[in-house]
Amino acid sequence: MADLRGFVERTKALPGGEVEPLPQIAQVETFLYLPADRRDPFAPSKEPSDDGAGGGGGGDIMPDRNRRKEELEFFPLDSLDMVGTLDKDGVKWGLVRNADGMLYRVKTGNYIGQNHGQIYEISDVEIKLSEILADGQGAYRENPASVALSE
Repeated sequence: MADLRGFVERTKALPGGEVEPLPQIAQVETFLYLPADRRDPFAPSKEPSDDGAGGGGGGDIMPDRNRRKEELEFFPLDSLDMVGTLDKDGVKWGLVRNADGMLYRVKTGNYIGQNHGQIYEISDVEIKLSEILADGQGAYRENPASVALSE
């Protein structure tokens, strides 16, 4: 402990340095927002944008969150493979395999993938579906997708 006390005494005996003054903070011009007839900047826009991508357009498009999810909705679309089709009683079924090798039958109207994708057409080479994606501005848009027949 003696050498520690000696170090503290020697350090205290050293001349002190000079502290630099604090930098001057520039005054920021304030902005007073008077809404008048403007929209609330923190509320999602309700007007459709000109580019057709979001902005509140397509207000009728909304995923049904109360609907019970089907089994293939728990898998990402890119982890599913179409392996064939079959016709039974005039209904065309698609055969889909997940990454674990489980085989599923799907038909038009079934849901598949994690983005509320609903199947609207099954052909011999692909299953076409329409996904509902959030556009990042509080609205939703439809996005076409497909699962192709794997070789």
